[in-house]
Amino acid sequence: MTLTGADFVELDRIAVQEAVRVVDLATDTDWTRDTPCAGWTLRQLVAHMTAQHVGFAAAARGAGREPEHWRQPEDMSEPARVHRSAAASVLSAFAEPGAARREFTLPELGGGFPGGRAISFHFVDYVVHAWDVAAALGTRPELPEHVLVAALAVARRVPTDPGRRGPGFAFAPALEVPEGSGPLEEALRLLGRSPEQWPARG
Repeated sequence: MTLTGADFVELDRIAVQEAVRVVDLATDTDWTRDTPCAGWTLRQLVAHMTAQHVGFAAAARGAGREPEHWRQPEDMSEPARVHRSAAASVLSAFAEPGAARREFTLPELGGGFPGGRAISFHFVDYVVHAWDVAAALGTRPELPEHVLVAALAVARRVPTDPGRRGPGFAFAPALEVPEGSGPLEEALRLLGRSPEQWPARG
């Protein structure tokens, strides 16, 4: 599968909008729920998602080196609203003409990356995080098959070096993928998630 930077801008838009939708499903009693991100409540996960949106938006505009753009918001009393605003910001930044051709500085990943590749990182992260949030709420994300297939293609390229997986890194160690797994399950397991531990309710 060959995808361009422009393709990833559109794929990312779909993933981010679905992540917004599932975050917006949370009620006041849901924010302390556990999530597939070990040690994080739903509020903490959404704070991380918000910070990443703001950081990637800054990176798209040439300010990714500035650490303040990557900090989690201090006020998370209304997590869905804060997340929704940050998501709008990153989608606007990625949609700017030429964004996918710029270099993004991503401090957590160790430097600069071509825009299209950087947006692909954000895209697969938000397919996974849409699932994380939905799983915590006992539901499932609603993403088109072509989006899941593209996410799997990106997930297959994520390094599996044990020195770059686990606590302090973006993803846990990869898990074995059962034969016959669909693209979402395979992508999740390659990125260290255990879908069977988070069954949907109803």
